[in-house]
Amino acid sequence: MHLKLQQPIKKVDNMENKLNKSIFSAGIIGAAGYTGGELIRLLLHHPAVTLRFVHSNSQSGRPIHLVHTDLIGETDLVFTDITTEPVDVLFLCLPHGEARQWLHINSIAATTAIIDLSQDFRHHANAVIGDRTFVYGLPELQKEKIVKARQIANPGCFATAIQLALLPLADAGILGDVYTTGITGSTGAGQALSQTTHFSWRSGNIQSYKALQHQHLQEVQESLQQLQGNDGMYVHFVPWRGDFTRGIYCSSILDGGLPLEEVKQLYRSYYQHHPFTQLSDEPIHLKQVVNTNKCLIQLEKQGNKLAIHATIDNLLKGASGQAIQNMNLMLGLEETAGLKLKSLAF
Repeated sequence: MHLKLQQPIKKVDNMENKLNKSIFSAGIIGAAGYTGGELIRLLLHHPAVTLRFVHSNSQSGRPIHLVHTDLIGETDLVFTDITTEPVDVLFLCLPHGEARQWLHINSIAATTAIIDLSQDFRHHANAVIGDRTFVYGLPELQKEKIVKARQIANPGCFATAIQLALLPLADAGILGDVYTTGITGSTGAGQALSQTTHFSWRSGNIQSYKALQHQHLQEVQESLQQLQGNDGMYVHFVPWRGDFTRGIYCSSILDGGLPLEEVKQLYRSYYQHHPFTQLSDEPIHLKQVVNTNKCLIQLEKQGNKLAIHATIDNLLKGASGQAIQNMNLMLGLEETAGLKLKSLAF
């Protein structure tokens, strides 16, 4: 397969053009799962992008709304197992380990922007395939690199929440060892059923898993060390399976010598140009962010211990929403285009 750009990627300066004309085209590889479904939903309503094809080997020939039932009446697209139409940006929503293999056996034009939602290219040691180098796609960490990139490795969901809670401290060079717990909804485990994703197991139940060895820890460490340059700093993380469907809530505890107001100022300053990450002076909760691309952060201090709470929607800011945010930056669009979403707060 060989995908070519329909037109050169260019920056759009006129907001009216952005809102009234679909100027970019997109395709999705492996779109039958939860993140694929959310990506389809966001792209269908994006003001400057047209979704050209949606690929799935397992669902080929079926209308999209028969798999993603919330999209009934939204599109006439059907899943395809072949992709011959050229697009400007290609999203890979394949299982971990399959994106790299897919790129090995498929020929994609060098000018086609690629955003991979798996973990195949997130780590520095694995970021290169052929003549392509993937940039780690956490906008709050390296927006300028994302703007110039042609390949993006979208961050993991837990990794996003943990990093956004800690980046300002690492940037200030005052981050020590961190002890983090985080709870996630069942959609974080993917669409395939297993013992711990069945409703009968999840309902009224929680469980820790992969304690101190979660796969997202490496990307967290690399990002924090990129800012602070301290190999001695480490995040000790215990994740939990929650009895709800969507969202992540993380709490991190560490030593903090600065007064609370000074720490808050660090966060406000760091995130002042990042529209989706907000500091709250009031207690935060999961429903504030579900169905949005937001990350909410709250700080508390007792003695010399600092507690940092962060919450995101694992399928949006933790996956498909952040992928759209990265696409917007790469294509020269408004960062918030197609992502001004209301939470399910009630």
